[in-house]
This record gives sequence, C-alpha cells and structure tokens, in this order.
Amino acid sequence: MKEPKNEQEQEVNKKSNPDISDAHAERIDRLVDEYKTHILSQLNAREYRETTRSDHLADKVAFFAGSWKFIIIFTSFLVLWMVWNTLAQTTALHFDVAPFILLNLILSFTAAFQAPFIIMSQNRQGIRDKHEAVVDFSINYKAEIEIADMQKHLHRLELQVADIHQMLHKLHSKETIK
Repeated sequence: MKEPKNEQEQEVNKKSNPDISDAHAERIDRLVDEYKTHILSQLNAREYRETTRSDHLADKVAFFAGSWKFIIIFTSFLVLWMVWNTLAQTTALHFDVAPFILLNLILSFTAAFQAPFIIMSQNRQGIRDKHEAVVDFSINYKAEIEIADMQKHLHRLELQVADIHQMLHKLHSKETIK
C-alpha cells in the first residue's frame, strides 16, 4: 500500500477518505437494499401467481419429507412395526414376519412416491434461485458502475486539487522572490 509522503497528505487522507467512503457506502447499501427488496417482491408476486395447487402440494410434501418431524415419526413407525412382528408376546398377531416383505413394499412405495414430489419442488426452487442470482448480478453490476463513476469523479477532483496546489506553490514562490 502506498504511504502518504508528508504530514499534510496524511491529514488530508484522514479527513477526506472516511467521510466520503462512509457516505457513499451507506448510499450504495440503501440503494441496493431498496432495489433488491423491490425486485424480490415482484419475483414473489409472480411466483405466487404462477404457482399451481400441485406445485404447492409438491412443496409441502418435500418440506415435510425433509423435516425432523417426518424422520422421527417414520423411525418410530419402523421400530414399532419390527418390534410388533418379532416379539414373542405378539406371535398370534404377527402380520409381517421377518424378512418383513410388507414393510419393504411400504418403504419402496414411500420412496417412489416422495421422489417426484421432492424433485418437482427442487426444480421450482432452482428456477427461483436462478432468478435471484440474476437480481444479485444486476445489483452487483449497478454498484460496480456507480463505484467506477465515483472513482472517475474522485480522480478528476484529485487532478483539480493538484493543479490548485501547483498554482498556490507557484504563487507562493513568486511572493517569496519579491
């Protein structure tokens, strides 16, 4: 990093850079937040309009199938099934003895039934993620353009200050010669 040459330059850096960068950073953050909120609300509204009942059902099934509640309920069901069909006390009531053919059929049906719902829900979420990525890219691009514009203005101001500094130095050197 380039070190300031003298005390005057250090003082100018301390005074000018934090104020300018903080003000612009806050402005950019505010603009980005407003822009993103506006675009995301439009995406949500469009998604709500375009979502069918079957899409909502797929989302609900995928949400439940991927929850701890489902895991606990299904695990309890499996353990209860196996215990019921293996205990000696319930021999007369066994309806699916080992190797649990009926249970395997139920598990296969459950997996075959859940998979399409989960895939449909993931596809919809993937489409939404793609839209949000486009929004994020747009916001980043807009911020990059604004930063480049601010850098141009800052460079122009630095050149003007340097010119003024040169003029003052020439004026001061002419006054000391007289």
